[in-house]
Amino acid sequence: MRKTLAVGLAAAVAMYLLGGMSARHEIFPWPQLSQLRKMVGAEKAAAPSRYTLDSKERLIGDESKTPVTCPAQTDRTAVLLILGQSNAANEGGQRHRSEYGARVVNAFDKQCFIAASPLLGSTDTKGEYWTLLGNKLIASGQDDIVILAPLAYSGSEVARWAAGGDLNPVLVDTIKQLQDSGYRATSVLWVQGEKDLVMGTTAEAYQKQFMSMVDTLRQHGVAAPVYISIASKCLEPSNGGFKEHIPDNEIVRAQLALSKSGHGIREGVNSDALLDGDDRYDDCHFGGTGAEKVSQAWLNLLRGDHGRVTLR
Repeated sequence: MRKTLAVGLAAAVAMYLLGGMSARHEIFPWPQLSQLRKMVGAEKAAAPSRYTLDSKERLIGDESKTPVTCPAQTDRTAVLLILGQSNAANEGGQRHRSEYGARVVNAFDKQCFIAASPLLGSTDTKGEYWTLLGNKLIASGQDDIVILAPLAYSGSEVARWAAGGDLNPVLVDTIKQLQDSGYRATSVLWVQGEKDLVMGTTAEAYQKQFMSMVDTLRQHGVAAPVYISIASKCLEPSNGGFKEHIPDNEIVRAQLALSKSGHGIREGVNSDALLDGDDRYDDCHFGGTGAEKVSQAWLNLLRGDHGRVTLR
């Protein structure tokens, strides 16, 4: 009896090890067994979704969107080119929609849609605060029409936006699409830095790569002021961040230096200082109160902006 149990146990261990090695190295019999499983019990197909995402999780389609004719740009039109990582993308804890119909639109792929979270052009499918900013710009009387052109990738470091980075060609394509639609950006809003803090990017490297991105904008006809946010805070390992945040860090130093460097670069919203723990629903991304505070801060900056592109 004991001999039988010992033999059975040894056989089970051998089969376990063989299976593990086979799966890890894709050798016999794992590929054959995997194929047989698919044939016998077909894998459950993914449920249909209203969203279409590309290979980098960028939202490029949403069946609920309302297409509209792209409004003509005048000297009372704000065209906001929105760049950065998750806190510029569709990772917000509150959704918003245009309160002014086709006066606040989401421009994407040479088309226009009434603005509503999530916005086409950025990653993720949650909320965002740019539509709220659009509503505020119109309510304040500063603008008659607001065009939102977002291009933000969650978790992206600044090097990916610089020349040679994988997002640089996407930036160039987005600029061309805007221009082909008859639009010229009036402001570029940059919200990024959290990833680079975690990666240990130096202030010097951050400045160099950011300026490379700005050079790309200028080389392709974007003369608008570039607002660089003071953004480096994203806590907790679940978000890829640290347990605690040190306000005076390499990224913030770089962002502050860039905002004073000229070249049409201006200081944007300091979300590190503006928001407290209650404003971030997961210690990193902006919740409803965070969206309200940040959009109001952007309004205050843009309200006093007299550096708009002069239309010919």
